[in-house]
Amino acid sequence: MTLAVRLITPAEAQARREALAELLVDAVEGGASVNFVRPMTRAKAEAWWASALAGHARGERLVLVAEAEGRIDGSVQVVPAAQENQAFRADVAKLLVHRRARRQGLGEALMRAAEAEAARIGRTLLNLDTEAGSAAERLYVRLGWTKLGEVPGFATTADGTRRAAASFFFKAL
Repeated sequence: MTLAVRLITPAEAQARREALAELLVDAVEGGASVNFVRPMTRAKAEAWWASALAGHARGERLVLVAEAEGRIDGSVQVVPAAQENQAFRADVAKLLVHRRARRQGLGEALMRAAEAEAARIGRTLLNLDTEAGSAAERLYVRLGWTKLGEVPGFATTADGTRRAAASFFFKAL
């Protein structure tokens, strides 16, 4: 299997919108804490991607995908800060890995590509948050991100059963 992680253009993203929506549905249904609660409907995923891709088209975010055998198995976004006094900073958002592709290094590949893309556009300080105790949190620690702390009860888990703490991280490039 050949895996390619790359930045996609707004036109490519629009053309692959169905696959991106399917990826988001699968990630949430698989327990990913990415701002949604199950059941994760196709309509919710399509509405979210419509907004995100409009931002991508305006240059307000970069969308990277991981592709294998012609399908999108993962995605991550770099969202440059819009504030004039933070032109050096960006957020990393929506790291998604399809359940069929988990535990194969895809999350790491996407994060390294996001960091490289942020550096390419002159962003030298990155921020993100994730559910405390999650596999994503362990990944960020392993990749050299610095944990600032946790906020208890920050967000409802994807299964809707409880409010989980969120861990906040930064990384200087």
